[in-house]
Amino acid sequence: MSKRARGRRWASGSLRVALVLPLAGAVVAPFIYTVAAGLAGAGDALRSSVGQFVVNSVIFSVVIVAGQVMTSATAAYAFARLRFAGRDHLFLGYLGVLTLPAILLVIPRFLMIDALGWIDTYGGLISTELVSVGGIVFLRQCFGAMPADLEDAARLEGAGEWTIFRRVALPQAGPALLTLALLAFAQQWRSFLWPLVAVRSSQMQVLEVGIAGLRGAREFSGPDPMAGALVAVVPLLILCLVGPRSFVRGTGGAGAGGGAGAAGV
Repeated sequence: MSKRARGRRWASGSLRVALVLPLAGAVVAPFIYTVAAGLAGAGDALRSSVGQFVVNSVIFSVVIVAGQVMTSATAAYAFARLRFAGRDHLFLGYLGVLTLPAILLVIPRFLMIDALGWIDTYGGLISTELVSVGGIVFLRQCFGAMPADLEDAARLEGAGEWTIFRRVALPQAGPALLTLALLAFAQQWRSFLWPLVAVRSSQMQVLEVGIAGLRGAREFSGPDPMAGALVAVVPLLILCLVGPRSFVRGTGGAGAGGGAGAAGV
């Protein structure tokens, strides 16, 4: 390569670096500022109302994840492996729910928990989120992909359907269950609309709603909103680091069962 060609290549590379570095700095700078400001005030913020917001978000997310995994697994197994009247039509009804915008269900859900007296309580905040139609559809594909040999052997040994579900099907569905749990946690941790509607007092607010309320509050000016934002991001960053392998394994198993799982619909 001639000196002139090397010079042109060096100049072209230098120009690209000169253009990219300011753009990269503009993208990264707000995040660095948030981390620095959040760490500076993290201790005081977590001792203030932000700490209560975190507790509420942890309770809200963990309980809902446990509920969605349990209800999705039991319903999905029934749709995939059991035979009962109206099974396929009922599943089509579940699929129809997925076509509805979530905003359409907010008012009926609010009226229901209001009638039960559950406004501004954990019961009202959590109860209507315990069933995930998307989770049922996802796990149905996984259970539909499983070979029936182990189940048939368990039936020959006298095992009932509940025993087969608990001791045979669930262990095989481990990666898919973990994937559903990770996705459900990420969704609920950043949930905003329903907690905003179902909660009135600041003591019951989750982190996303609480942070939004801190922006205009004079007494919370300074590092508290930044600390709250940092706390809100950290669990999602952890999921991004530890979740991809489980996500690939879980979705791979569900995708392989697409044909078998959908055959009955």
